Amino acid sequence: MSLFNRHVVVDVETTGLSPRQGHRVIEIGAVAIEEGTVVGEFTSLIDAGVPVPYAVQAIHGITDEMLAGQPTPEQVLPLFYKFIRDSVLIAHNAAFDVRFLRHEFARLGLGLPHPHVCTLELSRRLLPRLSDHTLETVYLHLFPDAGLHRQNHRALDDARMTAKIWLKLAGK
Repeated sequence: MSLFNRHVVVDVETTGLSPRQGHRVIEIGAVAIEEGTVVGEFTSLIDAGVPVPYAVQAIHGITDEMLAGQPTPEQVLPLFYKFIRDSVLIAHNAAFDVRFLRHEFARLGLGLPHPHVCTLELSRRLLPRLSDHTLETVYLHLFPDAGLHRQNHRALDDARMTAKIWLKLAGK
């Protein structure tokens, strides 16, 4: 396998919109793809030691009680780093996910030099007539018979949807 033949589709759930305001990653979901085939998944809740605001809980359904006793960032992130190894990262609204991942890795003294592709930007270029380019809209446009089968707005479900979008838009 040559360099960057592996893609990892990633989604994170967080306690807010900005790591600079102290918001943290509380869930990671990822799907590894090699040669156009899904070869593995990674998922974990993360107890980052900060409360999840009620308004944010309403989006993804992750509560403080769900995070209590879960692995810490210091436990999860090194495992995730091994999972992504020399991959190109794929995400829907990649700027958000990559910004949070870089912040979390920096807290551990790690960098995130991986190149990344944004399926949100890709869908805007390839599907310009869509009314919007949310993950749900793009997914239902590309897979109209699939429906949405996911829990709230959870990381692994979103990563799986994004992986299907990526494979379809990339023609694999």
